[in-house]
Amino acid sequence: MFMTQYLDFEKPLAEIEGKAEELRAMARDNPEMDVEKEASALDKKAADLLKSLYADLTPWRKCQVARHPERPHCQDYIDALFTEYTPLAGDRNFADDHAVMGGIARLDGTPVMVIGHEKGNDTKSRIERNFGMARPEGYRKAIRLMELANRFGLPVITLVDTPGAYPGKGAEERGQSEAIARSTEKCLELGVPLISVVIGEGGSGGAVAFATANRVAMLDHSIYSVISPEGCASILWKDAEKMRESAEALRLTSKDLHEIGVCDRIIAEPEGGAHRNPKVAIDAVGEALVSMLNELRNLSGEKLRADRRRKYLDLGSKGLAA
Repeated sequence: MFMTQYLDFEKPLAEIEGKAEELRAMARDNPEMDVEKEASALDKKAADLLKSLYADLTPWRKCQVARHPERPHCQDYIDALFTEYTPLAGDRNFADDHAVMGGIARLDGTPVMVIGHEKGNDTKSRIERNFGMARPEGYRKAIRLMELANRFGLPVITLVDTPGAYPGKGAEERGQSEAIARSTEKCLELGVPLISVVIGEGGSGGAVAFATANRVAMLDHSIYSVISPEGCASILWKDAEKMRESAEALRLTSKDLHEIGVCDRIIAEPEGGAHRNPKVAIDAVGEALVSMLNELRNLSGEKLRADRRRKYLDLGSKGLAA
């Protein structure tokens, strides 16, 4: 796939893939030109470089990949993995928050409630979705959907992709922190399986409010942290440009979080990240969701609540010495 948007560390790759595309464009304009041998050599060089670049990404580069604008978002996963999706809107109190989407659907034939953050995929939709930053009514909508799922015995699946809850004045006036706390509390109270996948960014309490689950999975290049690297750097060093150092210190990668027990499963991404081959990434998430749902399917409500409680009380007892 010829990429249209490259990250800063992918600039050498952009040059090689750009040259290969230029050669093929010239051949399309002039059919007598035979450029396939040269273009194929450039393709191989690009593939080798891509593998090298992604072999051992730094935490900051993981952040960049997790935020890639072409990475598949919640809507993409719902469209591809779930059937009979019926969206449910509004918190029945103030408004419908378009940063949070959810509804009843089927996953591999099983009725479920799916809820997730949606960032949007172009300027118009990103503004409409508030870049995935939910307001209080978004979390109250999620609570309403979780209560509905609990009432009818539907497993809950959450797809997390947010830089954090919206910090605006109106959101604070309408009880942002209370709404996040209530959503987190509702996650703990559910008597049905709750499975969460961090598909991009898992930012602060805005992510925890959806991801206090029996099983938490993360895509390999996703991140999950109490604060963004830039925010952490601004607080600790009064310099947002120290984000690379803070990304290292925050232990926000899927590997780090798996080691300390926050993440239960890492879902592999295609070479070069989910944005290079969205179908492969989405299919991998689908397989993981079905597998985790099968692990929890036969547990009683009491055991599911106990499993969740034990998971979060045990946090901090695994891997921190390292």
